[in-house]
Amino acid sequence: MSESYVNPLCLRYAGEKMQFIFSEDHKFSTWRRLWVYLAEAEKELGLNITDGQIGEMRAHINDIDYETARRREKEVRHDVMAHIYTYGLACPSAKPIIHLGATSCFVGDNTDIILMKEALGLVKAELLRVIDALCTFAEKHKGLQTLAYTHFQAAQPTTLGKRACLWLQDLMMDLETLEFTSARLRLLGCKGTTGTCASFLSLFDGDEEKVLALEKLISEKCGFEGAYPVSGQTYSRKVDYFVLSALSGIAQSAMKFANDMRLMSHMKEVDEPFEEMQVGSSAMAYKRNPMRSERICSLSRYVINDALNPAVTAGVQWLERTLDDSANKRISVPEAFLAVDGILALYRNIVSGMTVYPNVMRRHLNEELPFMLTENILMQAVKKGGDRQKLHELIREHSVAAGKNVKLNGADNDLLARIENDPAFGLTREELDEIINTESLSGMAERQTEMYLESVRPVLRQNAELLKGEDQSINV
Repeated sequence: MSESYVNPLCLRYAGEKMQFIFSEDHKFSTWRRLWVYLAEAEKELGLNITDGQIGEMRAHINDIDYETARRREKEVRHDVMAHIYTYGLACPSAKPIIHLGATSCFVGDNTDIILMKEALGLVKAELLRVIDALCTFAEKHKGLQTLAYTHFQAAQPTTLGKRACLWLQDLMMDLETLEFTSARLRLLGCKGTTGTCASFLSLFDGDEEKVLALEKLISEKCGFEGAYPVSGQTYSRKVDYFVLSALSGIAQSAMKFANDMRLMSHMKEVDEPFEEMQVGSSAMAYKRNPMRSERICSLSRYVINDALNPAVTAGVQWLERTLDDSANKRISVPEAFLAVDGILALYRNIVSGMTVYPNVMRRHLNEELPFMLTENILMQAVKKGGDRQKLHELIREHSVAAGKNVKLNGADNDLLARIENDPAFGLTREELDEIINTESLSGMAERQTEMYLESVRPVLRQNAELLKGEDQSINV
């Protein structure tokens, strides 16, 4: 056990791959790669940098002396300068050219963009796996009729597969937003202290074309199409807002699904996965609380609120930059990704292991169907010679009486029995049952499910490689 605070996102929720992306090792080794790319590009454009210096820098990308860096940072109160110093100790011949012409944001901001790009790729893969699991679920239950609700009041029948398509469509929207956001990410580049490239222009003796070529080379080495055209010292903090907005969208969709799961669990229509030895309550041994869904809601609420951080940060950046973004950004961006990683792992776990209870769904449907089918009953009775206006009033009276009986006495819905026993309708029980058991009660729900799944499957085929990842373990 630790004597210090440990972030629960790492201890309980996020997977190892996402934790690695935002780890110190990955962050600071990316700083060193950027310094290597800078030196390589400067050499290619004519600066006096040797292959030996670059080779020395490459050889020490990963062996970071954190103790020396921490000790130096205490002295200089500057993390980038501390790591330049530490890198220089490991690379004595390259020491004079490390970070040449750059400002701190060259490594800080470019690394942030690189890490967000990698993390968005990981989120995309996990999001696609959830979408794939939902497709399988929707296909399996596309014809399973269940009671649909508006205002959580009984409305009309739908199918469970159609309901799953509501969850699925939300995630498909999120996928589009995520792909758009990721595709438009650009590096800060190498624009210097206030974004004017003055230091690099000096290095290249006023040759503007070489300065532009330098940024292009570095972007290519990092795997990016280019850098943002203009900047202050930093890239616009709106970029962080766009990224966290995409993550917030995923959290919103997951929360909707999880709340639906909690409602259906309450009605005993579904159960989320429950381990053989799992305990639902320390006091009530019989309970099977939907704790995975509750955890999704809890983490989603955090991500949705966290998206406010970069929004405020973007609005308070003075002129070419201030430093009030730094401490907030170090927390808000990684934690949003870590939380979403945990959310999606839970989402896939629930969908893949959910237990469905069709008989309970049918019972709930039957309890409400008599009220919903009064128009159908009315039409059938009229076809047999009844008076439409008289029968309408009788149905109203019987419905009110049956509703009161259910609510006041806790009795079953006896509306059909009342109609069967009323000679004015002239309908037998068999005729009433035929009306209730018709397959058209859920409208086009099954067909809509099939049609929507046909539009989703091509996306899954295009991303088949991303669907091969292993299931992330769930800490319950």
